[in-house]
Amino acid sequence: MIPLFVECTGKRVVIFGGGEVAARKAGHFAREADVLMVSRTFRPACRMLPVQLQTLNTRAAPDAELGLLIAPAFLVISALSDRSENDRIGAICKEHGVLFNNADGKPGDVVIPAMTTGTHYTVAVSTGSGSPAVSRFIREEIEKNYPAMDTMVALQHRLRATLKERMTTPEVRKKILWSVLRDKHIWSILSKSPDKAWERVEEKYLL
Repeated sequence: MIPLFVECTGKRVVIFGGGEVAARKAGHFAREADVLMVSRTFRPACRMLPVQLQTLNTRAAPDAELGLLIAPAFLVISALSDRSENDRIGAICKEHGVLFNNADGKPGDVVIPAMTTGTHYTVAVSTGSGSPAVSRFIREEIEKNYPAMDTMVALQHRLRATLKERMTTPEVRKKILWSVLRDKHIWSILSKSPDKAWERVEEKYLL
């Protein structure tokens, strides 16, 4: 599989399931996509999300009825407790050429990664469903060890612009940018004061 970042604004994402897993999957898309959750029942966590809810017993619904929900979708996620039902929905998605993620059953053609985000960055990790625990572990390690990631991205952006204004060569810019990234003292200052971190950069790397 090839990792991609995809614009989902306004795209229809259909999620089959009304439990905690389905709610977590829906929360991943709810801020951007047009999310429809389909299930016989819904946990409270689902009802708190900005999504549409449609009550339906998928086991009793024929393929044609499910196909009407699936065909217009950009992505379908099946997070039902019944693996055979998840696989059935995956087969219908394949018939309609719709991207599919399976929470439990035969792998679909989309994997939803463990993700950590900030204002200026997104880091996504996947083990191809081999070990979700490892994906979460890596995500948590990033969040724990680099709490100033967001401010470092902003600082690097400012530093690149400053170096270009000074007409430095690409080689010089690369050297300084990487030196700042490897400067543990600057990372430490960033967690407390971005302004003081910038002062440190000016004193050490821009004089």
